[in-house]
Amino acid sequence: MAMTSLSTTVDADNAGRVDLVARQLTESSRSQVRGMVDHGCVSINGVICPSIARTVVVGDVVSICFDSHQRYKEKKKHWDDRTFSVVFEDNYLIVTDKSAGTLTVPTDHNELNTLVDRVSLYLSHSRGNREAWVVHRLDRSVSGLLVFGKQEQVANQLIEQFRHRKPKRVYTAIVSGVMANDEGTFRSHLATGKNLDRYVAPPSSETELAITHYRVLQRMTDTTLVEVTLETGKRNQIRIHFADAGYPVLADPRYRTKQAKHPRWIRARIALHAKSLCFQHPNSGEVMTFESPLPTAMTKFLAGSRSKSK
Repeated sequence: MAMTSLSTTVDADNAGRVDLVARQLTESSRSQVRGMVDHGCVSINGVICPSIARTVVVGDVVSICFDSHQRYKEKKKHWDDRTFSVVFEDNYLIVTDKSAGTLTVPTDHNELNTLVDRVSLYLSHSRGNREAWVVHRLDRSVSGLLVFGKQEQVANQLIEQFRHRKPKRVYTAIVSGVMANDEGTFRSHLATGKNLDRYVAPPSSETELAITHYRVLQRMTDTTLVEVTLETGKRNQIRIHFADAGYPVLADPRYRTKQAKHPRWIRARIALHAKSLCFQHPNSGEVMTFESPLPTAMTKFLAGSRSKSK
C-alpha cells in the first residue's frame, strides 16, 4: 500500500484551524480530513493531532501521511467543548451558553479560538458545511446566552430585531457595595477612549445612548445581587453604568478596579451573567425564551454571603 506524505509550514495566511490547513494541503473534502485526523494521519510538529479543534500558528509544521485511495471515515463521538454548550438549535439558528473567558469574536489582534470559531467548528462537525453568523456579543469575562444565525440572512433578521430593541436580555450581576434603591434606570451617553475604555460623556455625534434597568434581588453586607435588563446593548454598558453609579461589577478589571475587588472573589471572571434571552424566531415568528442557570462561581459566592439586615 503506497502512502502519500505531505507537509507544510504554517504562515500568516493559513494560521488557524488545522483542518483547514489539511484540506488545502491534501485537496480533500472536509469529511475526509476529519477522518484523517481521527485515524492519526495528521501531525503537528511531529506529534499526532488528536482533534480537528486544534489550532496552528505561524511556524508550526503540519504533516499528513495517508493512503490517497482510502476513504477515511470520521469516528462517531460526542461533541465536548468547554467554551460553550448548546441550549437550542434548529435549521435556522443556534442558541449557546458561553463560558466566561472566551471572546465572542476576534478583536484587531485576530485572536484564534473565539466563540464564533468554536460554534462554526461545531456546526461543520455536526451539520456539514455551515458557519455561525454573529448577531450580538458578550464581553470575554461575561458568561451566558448568545444566539447565532446559521445563514447570513437569518443573522441579519435577528440583528434587525436587536437594532429595534425588540429582544429582551436579562442579566444577573453581583456589584460592590450595598445599593440604596430597590430599582432604577441608568440613562447616559457613552464615549470611547484611546485605550478602548468607555465612559459616560455629554451627548454628541461621537457618543451612544445607553439605557439600563435594574432591580435589587438581594443585599449582602458589602455587595448587592441585581437583575439587569438592557434596553440598549452597547459595549461594556452594564459595567460602565454600575461603576459610574459607584457600584462596580465584582472583579471588573477595567472600571473602578480597586472598589471591584473582594477578598472572597478570586476568580478571573467578573460577576456578570446573561441569564435570559427572548426574541422572535426569524422564520416561524414564534416568541422564544431561553434561560441559563447562574454559574457556579456566583452561586458559591452568594452561598457564603450574609444578607444585610433591614
